[in-house]
Amino acid sequence: MTILGLSFFYHDSAAALLIDGRPVAMSEEERFSRVKHDYSFPKMAINFVMEEALVSTDKIDYVIFYEKPFFKLERIFKTLFLTFPWTPHVFVKAVKSLFISKIWIRALISKELGINPGKILFSTHHLSHAAASFFCSPFEKAAILTVDGVGEWACTTIGIGEGNKIRFIKEINFPHSLGLLYSAFTAFLGFEVNEGEYKVMGMAPYGKPKYIDKAKELMKFYDDGSYALKLGYFSFFRSNSRTFSKKFIQLFGSPRNPKSKFFTRDTGWPSYFGDKPAGSKFQEEAERQEYYADIAASIQKLTEEAMMKLTEEAYKVTGCENICLGGGVALNSVANWKVLKGTHIKEMFIQPAAGDAGGALGAALLAHSLLGGSRNFVMKHAYYGKAYSEEEIGRFIRDNNLKAEHFKSEDDLIDRVAGEIAKGKVVGWFQGKFEWGPRALGNRSILADPRREEMKDIVNTKIKFREPYRPFAPSVLAEKVEEYFDITEAAKHYPARFMLYVVHVKQEKRKEVPAITHVDGTGRLQVVFKEESPRYWKLINAFYNKTGTPIVLNTSFNLKGEPIVASPENAHNTFSKSEMDLLVLDNFILYKNNN
Repeated sequence: MTILGLSFFYHDSAAALLIDGRPVAMSEEERFSRVKHDYSFPKMAINFVMEEALVSTDKIDYVIFYEKPFFKLERIFKTLFLTFPWTPHVFVKAVKSLFISKIWIRALISKELGINPGKILFSTHHLSHAAASFFCSPFEKAAILTVDGVGEWACTTIGIGEGNKIRFIKEINFPHSLGLLYSAFTAFLGFEVNEGEYKVMGMAPYGKPKYIDKAKELMKFYDDGSYALKLGYFSFFRSNSRTFSKKFIQLFGSPRNPKSKFFTRDTGWPSYFGDKPAGSKFQEEAERQEYYADIAASIQKLTEEAMMKLTEEAYKVTGCENICLGGGVALNSVANWKVLKGTHIKEMFIQPAAGDAGGALGAALLAHSLLGGSRNFVMKHAYYGKAYSEEEIGRFIRDNNLKAEHFKSEDDLIDRVAGEIAKGKVVGWFQGKFEWGPRALGNRSILADPRREEMKDIVNTKIKFREPYRPFAPSVLAEKVEEYFDITEAAKHYPARFMLYVVHVKQEKRKEVPAITHVDGTGRLQVVFKEESPRYWKLINAFYNKTGTPIVLNTSFNLKGEPIVASPENAHNTFSKSEMDLLVLDNFILYKNNN
């Protein structure tokens, strides 16, 4: 049976194709459109997954959408009616948006794909999240916790998965949302909602949770792990442009200027910021930025506590020591690890596209289950995107008159690249199928030497053109992970394959790998297995043989504000605009002075 799952019209549109219950190809639309977080109808992603599977429209048995638009319409209208006439502009915009396109999903899919409307199914938002996690997991039975901004009505659900069935037990509905709480702080700290939440997570270790008590004034916790926001502090339900209210500002002060430069007295003034503020201005601005870092640390800690309370309740009502997490909040790698270490949970699973893009996969898996299909795979890797053949790459190089060295031997290429990284070169690494989800996991990555502390600044400022506090991920050989990180039994930690845990670097190893050690002594870990990532594993192993360090610094292959690269053209464009030293396109190497 062939099932196409779709998500679109909110953010991170995506398509996922299943054949007999196994994903064949998946992609976010942004990889092809080059519009970050593209929410439009995923036409290019659909074309890719169908071409990859050699499937034509008439061979698709069902198409399933990841949520129910009319349920969402009900929530939006009820919310707007409660605030009308105080928010007429919000009402008008919502009505236009809904009636122009967003509720006529069945007709749109039928028209775009030329498919019988009777073949089009609908899931619900959080059921899609739950299915995407549980049906990809190794667990026969598990608790399920989904947490995000909002779906139709639900913002948080607790359920249980067993075999090929999922059942919800509890839910918390809009406007009481942990995801929207975090997004309000994201906006307050000067970052874009649905884009900057991970920047808050990266800023938090530079501060201390001094304002956790203030943050707790925004919500009430109950004994069963549930919570309710105190809505006077928020405006996301009555404004198109602001998520927090004047009362929020009275509590926390003025929002951070998005254009301000982040530094602290401990970090000092980075030279690439330009001229250092004179006299007392440096002290004043450092103290101001430290205040916002303390705010970031406080909301991060509150989120961790809320997730732990919800997880304990999930354990209590299901009796399961295994849990599957889904929804955008499950991309909070710091919270995930603390949940695992601080609750009764023994094992956790999160699939790499835990946010809305993953809803396309979850919806397809749910349809397979409801139609009587059995579970027959576990997601051990994220390589479901488009690959480019050696012929295609070679043609791109020739057509653009680029000079490249071609390697017939993979071992020779890997030896060369490992040696260049060991010499301090920054490498654009492009191979095979691009990754599913927001993390670069060794197929579309920028790589550097983790032993060189200066690589933090070099990669952030000369390659990524992004904020200097942003951390980098260590990609580490599975066989060596326990020597460097406070984690045991790596094979059972599926989230660690997908950079969904932040764990402590062992104290005695931090001086060896300073470039991947964050200010709080942690790293957003990627455990690399030879079976799932053979070429990437070989590269890290070659670097290990040359240096004695079984780790490379890994960050996503893109510039600030752009999606991760998909094609050789995207990769070369990013390479050309940055100060990367060399570009690897599968079996070709291009150097800066040869293009």
